[in-house]
This record gives sequence, structure tokens and C-alpha cells, in this order.
Amino acid sequence: MHEANPFPAPRLTLTIREALRATGLGRSTLYKLIDDGKVRRVKIGKRSLIVFEDLQKLVTPEVGPESRIVDPA
Repeated sequence: MHEANPFPAPRLTLTIREALRATGLGRSTLYKLIDDGKVRRVKIGKRSLIVFEDLQKLVTPEVGPESRIVDPA
């Protein structure tokens, strides 16, 4: 019987569709972020993969004197 790995490696990349679902961004917004160099896209064969770390930095608020969290309500 095959045992599941108790320490699975974290995902380093997401597909475009997964990145859109994870962030709630629209497709054109994600491609603009890629074009602006704010999010890295890795091409492997025909697949386009988005670097997960870049998405985390994009949606994680920075903590500091100039940052603030805006309440959407």
C-alpha cells in the first residue's frame, strides 16, 4: 500500500486559472501584472505557470507606517 507523504512540498507555481481563482483577479489584470513585472510567469513547454510567491506578496498587506488596511464595507 502506498503511504502519503506526511510533509508534501508546497506548490511553487499555479496555472493561470488557479492564480485567477486564488486571487479573485480578472484575466486581463493578471496579464497586466505580468507585463509590468510584478508577477512572474514561467513558460514550460506550452504551459504558463505563475510564481506563487509573487501572488502572495501582491495580496499580503505590508506592515509599516505608510501602510493601512482598507475596510471594504
